[in-house]
Order: sequence, then C-alpha cells, then structure tokens
Amino acid sequence: MMRIGVSACFFHADPQRAIFKGKTLLYLVQDVGQWLLTQGVMPVLIPTLPEKSGISLQDMVGELDGLVLQGGSDVAPESYGERALKPEWTGDRKRDIYEISLVEEFVRAHKPVLGLCRGLQLLNVALKGTLYQDIPSQIPDALNHRNWDIYEQNFHQIDLAAGSALAKLYPGVKTATVNSVHHQAVKDLGQGLSVQALSVPDRVVEAVRLNGDNYVVGVQWHPEFQNPQDPKLLSTIPLLEEFLAAAETRSSMHA
Repeated sequence: MMRIGVSACFFHADPQRAIFKGKTLLYLVQDVGQWLLTQGVMPVLIPTLPEKSGISLQDMVGELDGLVLQGGSDVAPESYGERALKPEWTGDRKRDIYEISLVEEFVRAHKPVLGLCRGLQLLNVALKGTLYQDIPSQIPDALNHRNWDIYEQNFHQIDLAAGSALAKLYPGVKTATVNSVHHQAVKDLGQGLSVQALSVPDRVVEAVRLNGDNYVVGVQWHPEFQNPQDPKLLSTIPLLEEFLAAAETRSSMHA
C-alpha cells in the first residue's frame, strides 16, 4: 500500500484555548484524508521534528511515496521578502518553514508533490515566487475568490492553458468550473513553474506545474472538497490519479 505524506495544519499554542491549553496541535482535514483513501492509499500526517531526534527529515521522506500540501492559513509575507500590509495577513511563518523544508526534501528525492490552495501558494514561494497578499485590494476587478458564508460552494470558471499538462489531463476541456476559497494568489511566478490554468475573467493563476521530470503540481482550488460525481465541476479524479501514478512509479523504482 502506498503511503502519502500530508503536511499538517497548525493550531499554535494558545493558553486561552479551552482544550489542550498551551499545546501546539497538528491536524489533518478529514476531506483530504478521505480523498486519498478513496484511491486505496494511506495518508500519513507528517509531524514537525524536534531539535534532537533519532529520525531525520530525509528518513521520514524515505518512508513515504509522495506529499500533499493541505490548505489553510496564509503564507507569511516574510517568507517571500515582504511585510504584511495588514496585521490579519501576517500568515504562519512557522508552518511555512516546516512545509518549505518538506517540499525541498521531496523534490530532492524526486518524489511527487501536490499542493492544494495554500499548497499552491507555498510551492510558489518555496520556488522563490511571491504572492498577492489580498486579491480584493491588490487585483482590480477581481472575482470574489473567497465567500466566507458559502465557503467551498463558491465557484468560478478557469481556462486550462492550451497545450499544458493539465489540458492534456482533461482532453477536450478548455474551460471548467472549480470551487474557490482563497484571498491570496500568485504574483511573481516561482522559478521553473509554468501556469496551467487561469481564472475567468480576472486571470488569477489557478494551477502551476514544475517544468522537468519532477512531479510538482499546485491547484488553487480544493479538489478534496468537490463532489467527484458532479458533472458541472472539473473532475477531481484525473488529478489525483496522475499524482498517485507518479508516486507509484517512484515507489516501484525504489522497491
């Protein structure tokens, strides 16, 4: 059985929290775990490493076949050389450091990486790109990419880039509908990345892929939140199957 590592979402230590007072919690969004389990693979939440440990990051990556970067908190502007324009956009620098280290190690090991929503943004920053801290205030005439009241039921269309790997994954599909739960977006594209899809009509980056042999893909939507049987939405299945096929190939090479 393949084992897919999943980067953790963080609840940082909070002395005012009613449960686990003052403790840092790492968690897996249920939808992500179940999305992977539908394909018969085991999701493994990757912990942070203590300063003194008998297990290295390389050891952990060696036991896993691929990496999924979950959505969640903002990427810290500090991680791409900026200051937060508002206090609420400070982001999670500690999580950034943890996830960038994971991306670097999985890429070094030539194991596939799939970023979901924040995960796309994190990949872009890990590859020396930058972000718009807030779409509504920094991109004129942008769509509403995040509606808190309806959350994952907020949808918009995307154009798949002609000739891209994403377009080849969905033959015959030029424009599709996906969900949208984000207020940050790619500004300067990371090194080696190519744009795979853009939102319609405001042209916000919706999918990226690393050029070359390593499978490194990010999508701005949450495929794990979408109903795979809904014909109105871009199917989640080809994307997941392609990622897992890349993971299986790497696993068989090291069997």
